[in-house]
Amino acid sequence: MEPHQLTLQKMAALLRSRQISPVELVQEHLARIERLNPELNAFIGLRAEAALAEAKAAELAIQRGDAVGPLHGIPVSIKSSIAVAGLKFECGSRTRTGLVAQQDAVLVQRLKKAGAIVLGNTNVPEMLMAYHTENPLYGRTNSPWNADRTPGGSSGGEAAAVAAGLCAAGIGSDGGGSIRVPAHFSGICGLKPTPGRIPITGHWPESGGPFALLGVVGPMARSVEDLDILFRVIAGFDAGDPMAAPIPLDDVSDAEVKNLTIGYFEGHAAAPVTSETRVAVRTAVSALKDFGLHVERFESSVLNEAREHWWTLFVRLAAELLAPEFTGRECETSEILTYSDRPPTKEELLAAWFGRDQLRLCLMQQMARVPVLICPVCSIPAFRHGEREWTVSGKQVSYMDAMSYTQWFNLLGNPAVVLPVGSCPEGLPIGVQIVGQPNAEELILKVALVIEQALGQARQSPMMLEKAVAAG
Repeated sequence: MEPHQLTLQKMAALLRSRQISPVELVQEHLARIERLNPELNAFIGLRAEAALAEAKAAELAIQRGDAVGPLHGIPVSIKSSIAVAGLKFECGSRTRTGLVAQQDAVLVQRLKKAGAIVLGNTNVPEMLMAYHTENPLYGRTNSPWNADRTPGGSSGGEAAAVAAGLCAAGIGSDGGGSIRVPAHFSGICGLKPTPGRIPITGHWPESGGPFALLGVVGPMARSVEDLDILFRVIAGFDAGDPMAAPIPLDDVSDAEVKNLTIGYFEGHAAAPVTSETRVAVRTAVSALKDFGLHVERFESSVLNEAREHWWTLFVRLAAELLAPEFTGRECETSEILTYSDRPPTKEELLAAWFGRDQLRLCLMQQMARVPVLICPVCSIPAFRHGEREWTVSGKQVSYMDAMSYTQWFNLLGNPAVVLPVGSCPEGLPIGVQIVGQPNAEELILKVALVIEQALGQARQSPMMLEKAVAAG
């Protein structure tokens, strides 16, 4: 197996044992970016010289026998809505053309302190408001599984880069599924944490007011173990995040997992899912049963209303707040914003804000007995560029409705892990979503790991399987 095909954890082991050097690893990834990014369009900015200099310093540290961090020499990428000093910080918008970040976001600082080497940053839809990735500055990002398909959005560039082996792992953000949908579409793993668990300080748009309840940043990688490593590096209190709380990291044992009752549902009437998606959920459930867990069907009465409140707070309110950014070019308004018919009234905004807390309490009461849920990520696998509606089980499913499965849990504040489990007849990956109670990231990562270990390594994208490129 080529080094770029390895998980972050395995790369780190090779680096520590000196079987590969940080310089070789960074050179290989930069060479792959040079060769494959023109077709993929995942990266929009590189810091190649700085990355190579950092790799040389990392190599010297290993040769000296210095104590090194858990990500020492690991090449990563960052979604371009997260500040990386010296890289463009435009969020795909003409209103921010040429804007360069002056300092690293807090999570980027933590990655670098742990030894990670940032190769560059990745493409997004304008203002992050789409479930596919395209903007007027850098164009469209394609899936490494099929160039006719999208890798998802808004962390689509990030998902494509990880799935194509252009980096070992990366960081995305998620206000309505923007980590989880691209992970599902691209056959990788992603963690949407509880708001405040990983600092969103240094992200644009800034997270404040009701958006602080919805928007988060989190890791994207090719294995659940890698997600856990990244989570432990970047989690922790930061005063710049309005939702931050000093919650210590936890270690979850197999015994604790085996005492769980897991709930699951294969689909929801509001957004039917493909038969292969149902099979993927059943596959995950079977793996947990084989591990010795009690698994039962789960149904919640709050999900439809949760979707309505998310729509008010994320779609309609965002459309109102971002409208000035599109003055004079309304015809280019970001995809999700076109679904907003009008701004929310004061009464509607307050009803959604306070109603969210009531629904959250109701779900928490239901989850007291089933603290982990297994469910779909999306109604469909990765769609073709330009598609906006699909027929699923004889019912028309719209662009926004298909993504309901992630939107619910942004509104309600639950952490969720996505990992690849199945595939559709076209060979595209299908993920499942593992949802926990607030601040239970360690637990759901452990449950996801049980599934991953039972199923073995997921299939890699065709672009990942292309032979390594000799460093120039």
